[in-house]
Amino acid sequence: MNPIRTVGIVGAGVIGAGWAARVLARGYDVIATDPGPDAEAILRHKIETAWPALVSIGWAKTATPPAIRFTDSLAELAREADFIQESAPERIDIKWAVHEELSAHAQPHVVRASSSSGLLPSDIQRGCASPERILVGHPFNPVYLLPLCELVGGTRTAADTLDTAEAFYRSLGMYPLRVRKEIDAYLSDRIQEAVWRECLHLVNDGVATPGELDDAIVYGPGLRWAFMGTFQTFHLAGGDAGMRHMLDQFGPALKLPWTRLEAPELSDELVDRVVAGCEEKAGARPIREWERLRDRALIALMQTLRPLGVGAGTVIADDEARRLGRDASTEPWQAGDLIAAPLALYEARVEARWVDYNGHMSESSFLEAFGWASDALFRYVGIDEAYRATGQSFFTVETHMNNFREAHVGEPVRVRTQILGVDDKRLHFFHAMAHGRTGDLLATAEQMLLHVDTNASRASPIAPAVRTALDAVMTAHRGLEVPEQVGRRMAMPERMANGG
Repeated sequence: MNPIRTVGIVGAGVIGAGWAARVLARGYDVIATDPGPDAEAILRHKIETAWPALVSIGWAKTATPPAIRFTDSLAELAREADFIQESAPERIDIKWAVHEELSAHAQPHVVRASSSSGLLPSDIQRGCASPERILVGHPFNPVYLLPLCELVGGTRTAADTLDTAEAFYRSLGMYPLRVRKEIDAYLSDRIQEAVWRECLHLVNDGVATPGELDDAIVYGPGLRWAFMGTFQTFHLAGGDAGMRHMLDQFGPALKLPWTRLEAPELSDELVDRVVAGCEEKAGARPIREWERLRDRALIALMQTLRPLGVGAGTVIADDEARRLGRDASTEPWQAGDLIAAPLALYEARVEARWVDYNGHMSESSFLEAFGWASDALFRYVGIDEAYRATGQSFFTVETHMNNFREAHVGEPVRVRTQILGVDDKRLHFFHAMAHGRTGDLLATAEQMLLHVDTNASRASPIAPAVRTALDAVMTAHRGLEVPEQVGRRMAMPERMANGG
């Protein structure tokens, strides 16, 4: 296989620019062309917009995008490129014209892939020189992040062309999926289109709004589709018996008018093919193991979405706010209230996800639990969603942790919190976590936090009402003995350091 060093990008729209950004990030040279006005400036701007995401995911090795070459000549691009990705408008007459010129000037071995989202590669090949080097490489937006690329060969596409394209897309960190048969719109777009058309019917019939239909995906099947497709999801729905039981139980529903699409006859042959495919995908892993994997993946997705404030992440955040408010052992402080010394604001049981391969709570899980204790403290002194919505919050700037004993799944833990110091912009406190049944000390955390204006990204004075509450707690805690773990620093005893 001839080495690929320079990639030709035809088209500077959303898809073409996405390809250019991804290709640049993976270390290839890029030569691009587009006949549109200001196309070069637009392309460079779109690459710059995509670049922070590529840096964040770890693909881009430079803070700014490398230089690209831009040409007004399609022929020059064809002569220079070792692989060509065409992203021209989705019109067969334009595709013909572009590929005819590319074919006339490219080296015979150079693969010419079209980003078409529905046209048949056999139609694109028509009238072109070396049609065996033409195929469809259909990506998904944003191209610079999403891994799927559908590979569709035409009637004259050579097998080694598909091999070369697959290897190239894998080098870009993509998931090349070969489509077995040439078919309009390929695989993923046909699935998307079916859902899209059904949604349009539901809006047209007044059954639901676009927002409600999006929610019906985002908060339910969309989460599962991120790591399990339709077949594997339903395979698990059949329990230990898998897809065959699922089809036996729910197959008759295919005759019901649930959608505008008519289902194929659920013949024995179709059932056998579906069951065999699902069992092949599941492999030797039992259904129960797949269920556990599914649950872990769902939890990870929802927790990842939580700080972003989108989709199911908002449900997690809202539920946490309600749960912490409901489960708090103390109501928010008000002037005149007696203050416990130390504060008893957070109790929990060790969650399964907090336990590592050693069978007990991991360091990061202790820190997460202490984070919930901090959140309980914040709510006690008046720092809640409404307070953060004003652009004010506390950021942790230093943490010292000590671990003393193990904690296992289901065991109760309780945290006691002591305020050590507070001034206009800083808060210093200490958490002690004990076993909820034995009282044994499990871990401690000393933390220093800085109050910030999140809009201005700088330290700011604590709001008066919150400062009043913190001062009241500080007054109640001033007479407490300072825990021996406070102010510790990490060091080895001299004899151990000297090997004694």
